[in-house]
Amino acid sequence: MSNKTSPDMGAMFGGKVMKGLMDIPLSDPGNINNADIVVMGAPIATPYQSVGAYCADAPDSIRSAFGWPGVLKHYDFDVGGNIFQDNTSAVDWGNLPCSETDFQLNRETICTYVKAALDANAVPVVIGGDDSTPIPVLQAYKDHGPITVVQFDAHIDWRDEIAGERFGLSSNMRRASEMSWVEDMIQIGARGLGSARPRDYQDALDWGAKFIPMRDVQSSSLDDVVNAVPKGSKVFINLDIDAMDPAIVPAVIGPAPGGFDYWQIVNLLTGISKRATIVGFNLAELMPANDIGGRGALVAARVLTIAIALISRQFSVE
Repeated sequence: MSNKTSPDMGAMFGGKVMKGLMDIPLSDPGNINNADIVVMGAPIATPYQSVGAYCADAPDSIRSAFGWPGVLKHYDFDVGGNIFQDNTSAVDWGNLPCSETDFQLNRETICTYVKAALDANAVPVVIGGDDSTPIPVLQAYKDHGPITVVQFDAHIDWRDEIAGERFGLSSNMRRASEMSWVEDMIQIGARGLGSARPRDYQDALDWGAKFIPMRDVQSSSLDDVVNAVPKGSKVFINLDIDAMDPAIVPAVIGPAPGGFDYWQIVNLLTGISKRATIVGFNLAELMPANDIGGRGALVAARVLTIAIALISRQFSVE
């Protein structure tokens, strides 16, 4: 005899789930509430017409991966304690307003809200959406640089345009290179085939981007990867979830074998946080329609948990 409804941890332990990521309190977009970290969903930025907004439901899918009420008070073995240090806090602005047709408006909205968080000395944590979201997110750092961009991705995203669109997911690192406040770029985990042509790769090298392909990650120590990040720099981390192996996260549109496992990502993020200051985090490209039992959403939620915990610890030592 089978149950009509699947049991969940929230039902097991009782209590009300607040619906913010990890039970972080929800707040209206723009309302900081003196928080140190601001979570916001960016469901749609600039999708390609050929595929549409295939990641638009990712922020909600990731939030729903945690069904435990009061989870912020629990002991987290991956961070060695509570997610937040006692003197830090966060708010979740929910999903920012977005349009399925006016992509310039989407970019302006994302940029405006990220800038509002930065101006309030909070660290933005953005949940995409496809990987076009980093473009307007990084535009918000104009008065908060210089920054180093660290990209985890199976692809290098240096196309100038796709079918006439210059602000799409294949162009985010090229657009970032055109921002004067982006002074360094370390791109980690490229593998297999993507949309990049040899000219795109050469353009990235000519600009000064530093590549650590996945094959090199596998043949060197994680410390070597971490040490590629300039010591003492202000780091914005963009993590395209297809950087992870599709056996770990199947829910992507462009899977490539041989990606990161969970602990590699955890240890790299931890190492970077000890070497530099994380001033922003963007996670993109989870495709819930391709997920299997919510496993990809759960991994994405855990990666965000690690990032938020590390950012919280930065505030606690200031």
